[in-house]
Amino acid sequence: MGEAVDDFESHVKTPHLLKRLALAVAGGAVFGAALPATAHADGNGLCGGTDSWVSVCATDPGSPASNGSEARHKPAPKGSKGGKPKVRSCTVSRLNPQPPAGSAVWKGHKPGDGAIYTRSCIFDASTAASTLGVPLPLQTFWSATPPAATGPDPAQLAQQAVDKMQLKGPDIVSPSATGRWAVGVPVWMHVGKSATTYGPNSATASAGAVTVTATAKVSKIKWAMGDGSTVTCTGAGTPYQKAYGKRTSPDCGHTYAQTSATESGKEFKVNATSTWTVKWTGGGQSGELTEVRESQVEVSVGELQALG
Repeated sequence: MGEAVDDFESHVKTPHLLKRLALAVAGGAVFGAALPATAHADGNGLCGGTDSWVSVCATDPGSPASNGSEARHKPAPKGSKGGKPKVRSCTVSRLNPQPPAGSAVWKGHKPGDGAIYTRSCIFDASTAASTLGVPLPLQTFWSATPPAATGPDPAQLAQQAVDKMQLKGPDIVSPSATGRWAVGVPVWMHVGKSATTYGPNSATASAGAVTVTATAKVSKIKWAMGDGSTVTCTGAGTPYQKAYGKRTSPDCGHTYAQTSATESGKEFKVNATSTWTVKWTGGGQSGELTEVRESQVEVSVGELQALG
């Protein structure tokens, strides 16, 4: 980047600014600006991107990632006293100066085609204080039209919409626990399709004048077959028919090379993990989340018996 960016980056790293940032957090709110400095995602959505213009904001500890990183989100158990989480109140401002053309934050758009905005969210003193010592990224996003200056956090509403969907693990049809499976005979894996086990599944969540719509669909299923091998399928798989004989599945299959006789219970534990891709839009912003769900079945694999 240019000299101005380098100078700015050197200033934001000074103890003076860090002290001011800590005081702002402890005081109960974080109103930052996008800082031209390089950062990397830490797996919790705290930092995003490797571009010179990164998102820098305070994020609610324990909240799901809002930058498209993989999330294994677990809703509060039934009967818990936590209740519905309060939607964060946020302030939106136009980034000034705007990032240069070609910056990753434009997401393929050009300067003048909409603009880049930053969103900072308010936390109470106890929550904010617990973020001290944690990277504080601010949500940075592109919008075709100016978003409202204040309002709820669309990314948090997107996660609430996902919670309404009640997404589940794969509905394993094959292999089944009651099926007859043998060494050397191809297994055709496939799952049932429903809104909660495969998608598409859509839901909305609202707060104030902002409504976010999210749509989820399984993008891949990773099968751990129990014998140490794994198979990743990008579809639901093809149902087997007797007319196929010993042909292998065209899109999602496995052939066992050993029996399950030495396994616990004399069965292989087959684990199917689905990756849900969730796309959402609302509040002048759009994004993508990833949810992961699992299912398991135990299958017995034996030897073919020769007749004679």
